[in-house]
Amino acid sequence: QVQLVESGGGLVQAGGSLRLSCAASGIIFGLNTMAWYRQAPGKQRELVASITSSRSTNYADSVKGRFTISRDNAKNTVYLQMNSLKPEDTAVYICYAISQNYWGQGTQVTVSS
Repeated sequence: QVQLVESGGGLVQAGGSLRLSCAASGIIFGLNTMAWYRQAPGKQRELVASITSSRSTNYADSVKGRFTISRDNAKNTVYLQMNSLKPEDTAVYICYAISQNYWGQGTQVTVSS
């Protein structure tokens, strides 16, 4: 019954911005730590950012200062604002509900040179 639906991915030029959204249902959203992971084909899935119920955040070193994770509990939605995008940010970005061990389907982000 858990559902995580990502949106906001697309094609953007290097230096541009995108905002990803993950709409959750079937969980008590306000009690969950949420995270964004990313995975490029043939590469390991990596943690990009996470946010707790109290809005404590952490980030991968590679995105520090460029990406911001946030949440709107009234909308059961977690966001990832991505600025100053680089070609190496190209990946499928996947929403993850940690306590439920549940993954979304992902949204593609492609950054051109």
